[in-house]
Amino acid sequence: MKQVPAIVHGDFKLFESHAILIYLASAFPGVADHWYPADVRKRAKIHSVLDWHHSNLRRGSVGYIFNTAVALALGLPANPQAAAEGEKLMSASLATLESFWLEGDAPFLVGNSKPSIADLALVCEIMQLEFADEEDRERIVGPHKRILKWIEDTKNATAPYFDEIHSIMVPIREKLKELKVQASKK
Repeated sequence: MKQVPAIVHGDFKLFESHAILIYLASAFPGVADHWYPADVRKRAKIHSVLDWHHSNLRRGSVGYIFNTAVALALGLPANPQAAAEGEKLMSASLATLESFWLEGDAPFLVGNSKPSIADLALVCEIMQLEFADEEDRERIVGPHKRILKWIEDTKNATAPYFDEIHSIMVPIREKLKELKVQASKK
């Protein structure tokens, strides 16, 4: 289908981030159960939050990030109305994430004591805000202290890989800052 993300494992080709996470957690022996639990009810909760992610948090994130950062990088016109709508949906999604999906005092999604593939998917979505201006990031995520703690808990639980994977964002963020400065001078 010529889309990313995608993986090739032997003669098997697969695309879509959630499908890839599920496949990787299922295909390899020795993957800890907390990533994708064998218990059908726990697994169903993981699927529930993953499905919610694409219809809510993802839609908001894409609308906001594309129209505040990516469009500029690609030399495309940004749509301020789409950015505002994306931010509104993202803010509502963060509130739902904080009040519903982060259950009780559990540090991870759906009441888990250890991270799952759902934590990885949703934290990575929120990390895309690293491409936004710092004041915008603070305005959107700052009010959600529980989400900030959950991101930190996920980062700590997956160290050193979290920082390794997300280190690619730093040079991209710096390049976006340069492009914004150049665009403001035109």
